[in-house]
Amino acid sequence: MSGPHGQAPRWRTAPDGGRPDGATCVHLDQAPLPTDSATERGCAACLALGTPWHRLLRCLTCGEVGCCDSSPGRHAHAHAESSSHPIAESYGSGESWAWCYRDHLFLVPTAPPGGE
Repeated sequence: MSGPHGQAPRWRTAPDGGRPDGATCVHLDQAPLPTDSATERGCAACLALGTPWHRLLRCLTCGEVGCCDSSPGRHAHAHAESSSHPIAESYGSGESWAWCYRDHLFLVPTAPPGGE
């Protein structure tokens, strides 16, 4: 399977908390590689409201940064619902994972070519 511009998908599905092994995310081809130019300080909606957040996620379709479902505002989830942008990746936490809101699947980076 290849992504936009003939590139291999950056993510693959991974087992997560009892979800069935072998489940696939049908949106991997829709997840373009994000640019590294984002400089957000946090969840814009939480900053505007003066509320805290737990983790940040960046939409792989448009780059919007929002807070995760463990945060009071759940703004990344709200963005996925209102925009129909399916996948968001961990952002600014030193972690490397993504979540497909439509398929309810945890995603991890694919191994680099020649890697494990």
